Amino acid sequence: MFQVIKRFINKNLIESFMADIDIIVKSKIKEAVKELNIAAEVSEALNKKVIDLLSDAAERAKANGRRTLQARDL
Repeated sequence: MFQVIKRFINKNLIESFMADIDIIVKSKIKEAVKELNIAAEVSEALNKKVIDLLSDAAERAKANGRRTLQARDL
């Protein structure tokens, strides 16, 4: 039970810290999808998904006793 609570707290701390970080470059979205206009909320939503993905991957790496995030954690 304590382990579950600890993981929940750690994940929330990571997500709250990373919520202020822009990982996605808006101009690169436009480059990738040239034929469409990109709404403002697309970059925010994509940024959140990437942060969630990285947060889950970090938890997996830690659970496996590693301090290095690897592609297999994604």
